[in-house]
Amino acid sequence: MALLDRDDRNAVAHLTMNAPERLNALSDEMLAALQDQIDALQADRSVRAVVLSGTGKAFCAGHDLKQMTAGRQAEDGGAAYFKDLFERCSAVMIGLQTLPQPVIAQVHGIATAAGCQLVASCDMAVAAEGTRFGVNGVNIGLFCSTPMVALSRNIARKHAFEMLTTGAFIDATRAAELGLVNRVVPEAMLAPAAEELAAAVAAKLGAAVKIGKEAFYRQIDMTLDEAYAYTGSVMVENLAWRDTEEGIAAFLEKRPPEWEQS
Repeated sequence: MALLDRDDRNAVAHLTMNAPERLNALSDEMLAALQDQIDALQADRSVRAVVLSGTGKAFCAGHDLKQMTAGRQAEDGGAAYFKDLFERCSAVMIGLQTLPQPVIAQVHGIATAAGCQLVASCDMAVAAEGTRFGVNGVNIGLFCSTPMVALSRNIARKHAFEMLTTGAFIDATRAAELGLVNRVVPEAMLAPAAEELAAAVAAKLGAAVKIGKEAFYRQIDMTLDEAYAYTGSVMVENLAWRDTEEGIAAFLEKRPPEWEQS
């Protein structure tokens, strides 16, 4: 079995991290595997949604501390290795948000440090009851500065800062309250719930979801005036499509749309 399995079903790509003995840590190899799939999905028009999960007891326990310890043995104390590591990790996190397909994290067990960052970098998340989330690096003297980027863009500042400075875990219910995950379900229902959400997304016009996802992230950091000007131009572009014209006509005529695009 591969380090990162991919199984495509009904226009949904299921990516499963498969290193349970290491709690699906974001090792050099795992980051490379994730980047390979991100690159492949960028141009894959047959896929309209992605579900990211992990095998074993945990979704993802963050960076591989054994590899990081080994990296410190270099003459520069690991500075070059660590710089490269965080650049590669950041590329994966950014890549998830720049994919044309919405990405859903299917989370169980724990999602800690860069594993919590991975959840926060996905567009949506479904968590099993009992899942714990944390940015716990401060407990070992390493502030979770890069995970902070994604976390602070998901939840309110004071809640993010509390998690970062106390190193405390929050449970799935609290994560939903704060906006880190969309919904919490019994563990037996985790995969079906993620599948249901992915299917709902995959049923839509892929080109519309793609243009909408890009616009969603671009407008968030704009001023109000800039955001309305930009999103207005996106809607003008969207309305010029033949498939959008067909979608509106189908709605008015109370029939399923006949889209040419996937």
